[in-house]
Amino acid sequence: MAEALASVLAELRALLLDGEGLVRATASGRQRNTSPPWRRLELRPVSLKAGQRLQRVAYDERQAHTSNAAYGDEAAAMVDEALSQGFANWHVESTGGTLQIRITKKGEPMVSRSKQAAPVERELSHNRAKARLLDPADPFWQAIGIADADGRIKPTKQDKFRQVEEFLRALDAVLKPEQLPSDRPLRVVDLGCGNAYLTFAAYRFLAHVRGLDVDMVGVDVKRQARERNSALSAQLGWGGLRFLEGTIAEAPLDGADVVLALHACDTATDDALARAVAWKARFVLAAPCCHHDLQKQLRAAETPAPYGLVTRHGILRERLADALTDALRAALMRLSGYRAEIVEFIGSEHTPRNTLLRATFTGGAGDKDVLADYRALITEWKVRPRLAQLLGLEGAGLELPKAGDAGF
Repeated sequence: MAEALASVLAELRALLLDGEGLVRATASGRQRNTSPPWRRLELRPVSLKAGQRLQRVAYDERQAHTSNAAYGDEAAAMVDEALSQGFANWHVESTGGTLQIRITKKGEPMVSRSKQAAPVERELSHNRAKARLLDPADPFWQAIGIADADGRIKPTKQDKFRQVEEFLRALDAVLKPEQLPSDRPLRVVDLGCGNAYLTFAAYRFLAHVRGLDVDMVGVDVKRQARERNSALSAQLGWGGLRFLEGTIAEAPLDGADVVLALHACDTATDDALARAVAWKARFVLAAPCCHHDLQKQLRAAETPAPYGLVTRHGILRERLADALTDALRAALMRLSGYRAEIVEFIGSEHTPRNTLLRATFTGGAGDKDVLADYRALITEWKVRPRLAQLLGLEGAGLELPKAGDAGF
């Protein structure tokens, strides 16, 4: 039997105003016929010189806005304002447990409550070293092997931790509330997940920080990876996260709204992009790894003048192949109805493979100018992009796709 919205909001209000029990709360999404002024809202108690305060961090599209309210009438007014702004999803962690609320299109609350399996330490410091999407002390980092037994990020995993953190920032930036499904879970697939550091972190962030209803799948060809990751997911009690064994191209999946791929090797990135296009996935984020395929083709083909001065040097030929591969991938995504861009998602001191292909499905028809430039580029360099073959867009008969509808 569905709970009454008023009683659920009363329970939520009491938790938000509990200065001794609240750990953190996050609000996101929007209810039907509402327009919250913020993309995401976070509430947590902080300790200041003037005493304990309830801190609100409100995120718009560009920055975070922080304000503090004294407990009592001031904090109550802050909480009442937040509850009136029309957020559809609330995720509240307290010392006693977790409360998740999702308000449906019909205005009915879907509620999930769970008790804390272990004591939770509250972080009351006002000046934290850096605003993190996920707390480095979160126990799940220890479970997946990123943090040590004392809850500190391992020195050998610092680069991986930062890669995952920045990848999540890029994901958070593209997932606009108005573009997410409101009547079913958000379907997310991580293709070539390996040890699934990104998979676990993305699920934790989407389900528990942004408060979204998420159905997430990690895919890897290794049975050992599936068994390990499935056991960890069960250990964490994350019912919305599962793992499959199989290749990126053939894993038994019906589709996805969001496709992720972090450092899938060589043409495995092309496999991930091709599946995303076949599904008309709304959002695609892929950070490529090595680019051996086009490197081999460049070595075998005659270099167009005057670029022989570049390709005669192995290191420069390798970098050229990297740039050429990703430029052609972005062009093919644009020809497949996506808005696509290549960005740097993390500094090169953490990984030399620091580019990210970020694409959003628009359903629009392909651009004739992009098609002309694409043809000219592959003709001049005498290369055959693997992604073009997978998409069936190879050859002189390459045709522009017609406008189509997004996946949801």
